[in-house]
Amino acid sequence: MRIRKKKWAEPELAVCDFFVKNPEEHAGSWNKAFQTEQPLYLEIGCGKCGFAGQLALNNPDKNIIAVDIKIDMLGVGRRTIVKLFEEAGKTQDDITNLLLVNYNVEKLDTIITADDKIDRLFINFCNPWPRAKHKKRRLTYYKKLEMYKTFLKPESEIRFKTDDDELFEESLEYFEQSGYTITYLTRDLHAENFPDNIETEHEKMFSAEGIKIKFLIAKQK
Repeated sequence: MRIRKKKWAEPELAVCDFFVKNPEEHAGSWNKAFQTEQPLYLEIGCGKCGFAGQLALNNPDKNIIAVDIKIDMLGVGRRTIVKLFEEAGKTQDDITNLLLVNYNVEKLDTIITADDKIDRLFINFCNPWPRAKHKKRRLTYYKKLEMYKTFLKPESEIRFKTDDDELFEESLEYFEQSGYTITYLTRDLHAENFPDNIETEHEKMFSAEGIKIKFLIAKQK
């Protein structure tokens, strides 16, 4: 997603208690970065953080790491999260199980390692990169799925949502190629009434346009 430069983003994040300024320092010990050690969930390409914020609110017994490469996007995300918590009758001091991280997913395994033992990975509406020469940039490309194995628990899940038909169908091939088993699959998520579904900003927009949401859950074989 493209986003205009937000001059206020970096200054606001610099004084944000739930923004991680030096993620490399936490490699292998992410749970210690939170007030309470509990199961770790990871969202990559978190965008405006509507999903991550609601996930944190709904799951106080989980620690959420939300990663995006764009600092301006995370600035918007910080405001989104604060608003969600305030609407739920909470304050910024209550945001203790969510951390925002500005990092390139291509190098994710340099800040998140096997010692972190991620319980669940979320990939929501990532860039489909439709041109053949760019497909290796996809967050579901088989080489990235191999990288995720370095920090995912053997029994953990990858949950993937998209509006893009080609990306979804080719991602099914990537998961198979990388040795994952698809345990749940739908090409029309909203027709399934899947429990605990959290709608992202993109999901609401695409659904309003009549575009069906594709969704799967995968585990390592």
